Amino acid sequence: QVQLVESGGGLVQAGGSLRLSCAASGRTFSSYFMGWFRQAPGKEREFAAAISWSGASTTYADSVKGRFTISRDNAKNTVYLQMNSLKLEDTAVYYCAVGLAKVIRTTALGYDYWGQGTQVTVSS
Repeated sequence: QVQLVESGGGLVQAGGSLRLSCAASGRTFSSYFMGWFRQAPGKEREFAAAISWSGASTTYADSVKGRFTISRDNAKNTVYLQMNSLKLEDTAVYYCAVGLAKVIRTTALGYDYWGQGTQVTVSS
């Protein structure tokens, strides 16, 4: 059974940092791209960042570019999201996901497995 477990969420003040982790089990994900999405209350789930299977290629939403960094450790089947200079509008539930296609996707439909999410709350 495939399982993705996010951790690292919490409450942080604006301008602060958090590092999210997503541990995958049940399958070796080193051949697949992985991504992070987020969903704020009353809004649709939106793409944040994605990384290729090797880690050589990354892509970001404009809203997080320059502040967030996605990385992965294939030996640990884990993907990370380093979030710096956090803003109030970054408050959301953050989800990691795995896509089985050959090319990085930036829409939710392009992903095949999802975690349960971790809450990130940015306060003023």
